[in-house]
Amino acid sequence: MATIKDVAREARVSVATVSRVFNDSGPVSAAARQRILDVAARLRYAPHGAARSLITSKTSTLGALLPDLYGEFFSEVIRGMDQAAQRRGYHLLVSSSHDAKAEIEAALRAMRGRVDGLIVMSPHLDAPTLVANVPAALPVVLLNCAVRGEGYDALTIENQRGAYRMARHLLSLGHRSIAMIRGAAGNYDAAERLKGYRKALREAGIEPRPEWEMPGDFTETSGFRAIAQLLALEERPTAVFAANDAMAIGALSALREAGVHVPEEIAVVGFDDIPLARYMSPPLSSVRVPIAELGTRAVEMLLRAIDEKNEHKRRRQRLETTLVVRRSCGAPAEGERPPPAREQTTGSGPVSSPDQSQE
Repeated sequence: MATIKDVAREARVSVATVSRVFNDSGPVSAAARQRILDVAARLRYAPHGAARSLITSKTSTLGALLPDLYGEFFSEVIRGMDQAAQRRGYHLLVSSSHDAKAEIEAALRAMRGRVDGLIVMSPHLDAPTLVANVPAALPVVLLNCAVRGEGYDALTIENQRGAYRMARHLLSLGHRSIAMIRGAAGNYDAAERLKGYRKALREAGIEPRPEWEMPGDFTETSGFRAIAQLLALEERPTAVFAANDAMAIGALSALREAGVHVPEEIAVVGFDDIPLARYMSPPLSSVRVPIAELGTRAVEMLLRAIDEKNEHKRRRQRLETTLVVRRSCGAPAEGERPPPAREQTTGSGPVSSPDQSQE
């Protein structure tokens, strides 16, 4: 294996000059730089990453701690992160915690000294855990975390408003009996989406029914199971709002297996608008989160913190959501005239449909 001394000897320069070229740490003439790069390529020399980081105090690596790596949502988040990191010459080191405190702590400790900055997406993360396991000088961006305080840059999704608007849309279609498949207990996203759903119903004069708020954990299996429980009730809802698309897909499968027609008998909607949503049968209405952009924005926020040596004023941003209306909620197919919304009889008057995109 070629060493930096081999490159220096073949290129007729000092070891320090070769080091400056690969670390981009000082002036080197264009001719010498090209000669060094040509020799390095011929000898198949590659700088030792650990040694290089000791010299430059830079690893050119960003860390990302996610609750899971399974499913389209997380693959899209990682895709957005990776593209943004590569544009700036960084690599991405990804780990998952499954929201277990011991795994979160172990992952945070493992990334010490290996990354120039860290993105943490853990809806169950508490501030003491983060502070105890991350050096104060390390730039950190919190992604969809419930951590309070002003000590970190943070990026969140418009969860509550997105769920509120979807529930309002179902109300505008005349639904009065709307069930909710909740996300995981203690999860920040799930709690915010449940708040939005309840707010919309209460504003329409409808008190949410506990027996129609089904437990879920953001998996297809939990969506399937929730539908089985709803169909066993004496009174069925006319619409089901799943707190994410994976559970909505499980719900569609359970309804199809039970012989219940969607949306004629029960409408189904989700949250996230993963790429698969439009290809379901019927195509799934959802609250669109720009998922890849979520990853991109998190990396861009982290790189700004790195550029400013973590001495910047902390930023908080919220990513907007939009409604995507497809046939699973009873929206008309392209070219059909929409049916008139059923009149609401509450004192608040008819519920108007919010702005939405249609597919």
